[in-house]
Amino acid sequence: MLSALDRRHTVAPPGYSRWLIPPAALAIHLCIGQVYATSVYKNSLIAHFGASQTAIGVIFSIAIVMLGLSAAVAGTWVEANGPRKAMFVSACFWAAGFLVGALGIATKQLWLLYLGYGVLGGIGLGIGYISPVSTLIKWFPDRPGLATGLAIMGFGGGAMVASPLSRQLLSYYDAGYDPGNAGSTASGAALVWLFVTLGVGYFLIMMFGVFNVRVPAAGWRPAGFDPAQVAAKPLVTTANVSAANAVRTRSFWLLWVVLFCNVTAGIGILEQASPMIQDFFRHDRTSTVSVAAAGGFVGLLSLFNMAGRFVWSSASDVIGRKPIYLMYLGVGMVLYVLLALFGQLATALFVLLACVILSFYGGGFATVPAYLRDLFGTFEVGAIHGRLLTAWSAAGVAGPLIVNAFLDAQGKPGTLTAAAYRPALFTMVGVLAVGFVANLLIRPVPERFHEPASERDGARGAQPVTVERSGS
Repeated sequence: MLSALDRRHTVAPPGYSRWLIPPAALAIHLCIGQVYATSVYKNSLIAHFGASQTAIGVIFSIAIVMLGLSAAVAGTWVEANGPRKAMFVSACFWAAGFLVGALGIATKQLWLLYLGYGVLGGIGLGIGYISPVSTLIKWFPDRPGLATGLAIMGFGGGAMVASPLSRQLLSYYDAGYDPGNAGSTASGAALVWLFVTLGVGYFLIMMFGVFNVRVPAAGWRPAGFDPAQVAAKPLVTTANVSAANAVRTRSFWLLWVVLFCNVTAGIGILEQASPMIQDFFRHDRTSTVSVAAAGGFVGLLSLFNMAGRFVWSSASDVIGRKPIYLMYLGVGMVLYVLLALFGQLATALFVLLACVILSFYGGGFATVPAYLRDLFGTFEVGAIHGRLLTAWSAAGVAGPLIVNAFLDAQGKPGTLTAAAYRPALFTMVGVLAVGFVANLLIRPVPERFHEPASERDGARGAQPVTVERSGS
């Protein structure tokens, strides 16, 4: 039965519509995007374990670090074994993470929650995140930004589904829990059943993606697609670079810096979103923004995070990957300065600036696989993407540390105002400036790193070109 997961059994038959692939990828990313919804039950975990915010918050950090590490280590294996097997392994680790985490909650063993949701779940995150990317790029050589944006926007939107779902499940399992009250905490039993329900439910949804994903036949290309036209664009190559050679190039490490800077700046706002809007409009220690409104702001940020992954990534197919990153980083610097200096003047202005910043944050994630395809070709783009995601792991630690260090120096939570955030926001301007310069320095990969054509074709079993006739 497991042999059905092999790459050779996932080759699409003639006439297979490539538009069936994004929903399969979306099924994976919507599930693993739940990692952005951990704050929903954070206070309940603190109360259940009697632990500090830092002790519970580190669960998210472990998961993000493991995402980057597992993506880097398993990237080549994902390329060799195909998306179906990789998605299945991701589903198993992701579900196991919830179940082991549930055991940790039931026994009040916090280390089991670290091991389950943090380590095992983080491995599922990493493999699941990269598993459909290479396949999507091969199916959509004419619109790689649109294709990866369709799938990766699911990761940004996963929290929009998981947050209200988790609240309702907790209220179902614990009648004393009020999902509309930010101070309400659920019982340990309710948390256990929440983790079990999410683990089983997500596994079943991810199986939809597993059994519907296909890889194109060797040599396939969509009707009307001329590879020569794509190659005529700046920085786009017709050659291919292996993952081992990619990490030896200057362009890879410059792009690593670009992603690190974009994510570090964005995650600094995302991690502090709810208290940030309340602090910006606190006057005489009386907040003019309610807890419910702050929660709505977080949901709006998630919406822009998700939309940016699709809109900006699709736009990069037209204007190019390098120019779109110049926009993310250059305009982002201006927005951070405006947020620091004028964000407290009006709630609408604050929300607008923060939402556009988060759309750039999401767009950066969705555009980077297409950027890699332009620079390194499609040969092992999934493995290269996995190695690049170590920048996300580093940023997932650096962003919150930078912001929290500045805020701790300014005062205690609940007493901060807009002025307390200015040092952190201006620091993020500097971080974005570093990324802006790094993006300017990216150049085409030298020919000495290219794969020989004969070896490349032999590795994937070259066949005559087949052209899709349906135009889909």
